[in-house]
Amino acid sequence: MHAAGAIVYRMQDGEPRCAVVHRARYDDWSLPKGKVDPGESLPTTAVREIAEETGVTCSLESLIGTTAYPLKENTRKEVTYWSARAHDGEFAPNSEVDRLKWLPVNEAKDLVSYALDRKILTRFADAPMPDSVLLLVRHAKAGSRREWSGDDALRPLDKSGRAQAEMLVPMLRSFGATRLHSAPRARCEQTLSPLADELGTEITIEPALSDEAFLDSPDAAVARLVEIARSGDGVAAVSSQGTAIPGMVQRLAASSSIRIDETHTKKAGAWGLGFAGDTLLFADYYRSPLPVL
Repeated sequence: MHAAGAIVYRMQDGEPRCAVVHRARYDDWSLPKGKVDPGESLPTTAVREIAEETGVTCSLESLIGTTAYPLKENTRKEVTYWSARAHDGEFAPNSEVDRLKWLPVNEAKDLVSYALDRKILTRFADAPMPDSVLLLVRHAKAGSRREWSGDDALRPLDKSGRAQAEMLVPMLRSFGATRLHSAPRARCEQTLSPLADELGTEITIEPALSDEAFLDSPDAAVARLVEIARSGDGVAAVSSQGTAIPGMVQRLAASSSIRIDETHTKKAGAWGLGFAGDTLLFADYYRSPLPVL
């Protein structure tokens, strides 16, 4: 069984205060989390469950970790947690949660009922907090290059790719994506088009972020990516290609002394990148958001 949740925090007096919830059914204090609904990605589940339990909207940031424990009848529950910055909303008692407290990390660790929750809170406390977050998305599946007779820049998504692009919408929104950028390729633009339609916003074309532009000037591509992350309000989603994305991630990681074993990015896969200024703090990889069963 898969579930997802987060350390939901808001800043107070320069210190994060974390949401801890009391569940009347179990008479325990825990982190907000819940089971995956059919067709959901784990990030989508985390944000939905947080809203249902706490009444708070939030945007995910870094991946904190996964806990696992046995259930009855030889089943096992795995819960994946993120850090998540709280936005709007107010708590009201509901069928799952009757109390909520916003606490400094150490006080939250003292209150929660389970050692696994304390472990996640410790990891949250040890993780650096980003100034900006960017989602770097490889375009979804497109028709075969060999079977496309026209300009390759105009090669569109195929039926499977269009479905992937639609499924990316709730996942990208879970991280608060509001600014959209794309390499100058039809398939890259089309990957973000469903989200652009839902947000009612335009996609900014980025000539420096295509495969060819990256191979010609990798430093310029990385500099532009960091500039996008830092400029403007909210989180940016950038769609690019299968050579540029691993190359940019590798360069960012190397300059920040972050070890990433594998940077190959599958179609409709995405990297969640967090920055403090120009420095990369984390790089979390998310596969194409297919349903978790």
